[in-house]
Amino acid sequence: MYAFAVETGADKPALYHDLHQALDALTAGEPDAIANMANAAALLWQYLPDLNWAGFYRADDDGLVLGPFQGKAACIRIAYGKGVCGTAAATLEAQCIADVNAFPGHIACDAASASELVVPIVVDGALVGVLDLDSPTPGRFDAEDVAGCTALMALLGPRIAGA
Repeated sequence: MYAFAVETGADKPALYHDLHQALDALTAGEPDAIANMANAAALLWQYLPDLNWAGFYRADDDGLVLGPFQGKAACIRIAYGKGVCGTAAATLEAQCIADVNAFPGHIACDAASASELVVPIVVDGALVGVLDLDSPTPGRFDAEDVAGCTALMALLGPRIAGA
């Protein structure tokens, strides 16, 4: 069992610093990509407030395929360039969407989602997958979330490459 001292009342930079340390400890030395994604999703679900979905889509030849997550059942496959996840995968750029209903082609896996943050996971120039976070609150994510999650995925990426 793991117990982490992540201070949930801290400001975002401190919260992401604590999450980075916890994710490092949780995945260091573990070669199984699925186990690492599963624990990362659980960690984010537990410590990031106001989420209704936290998880991964893995890169596949034809698009993205569902990986480990926390939340309601989700879309299994997403084509590159489609929806927020597919756009992040196709552009290799984080997508921080304040209002998913205003995003052209948004794929609504959970009708309760109002905002979304998707961070591509790139290792040695190749897309490994994306981190997908959804919230029922419009405007839930900001530049500090983008920076924090991007740093977390830079750590996790090499530990899940080849999944």
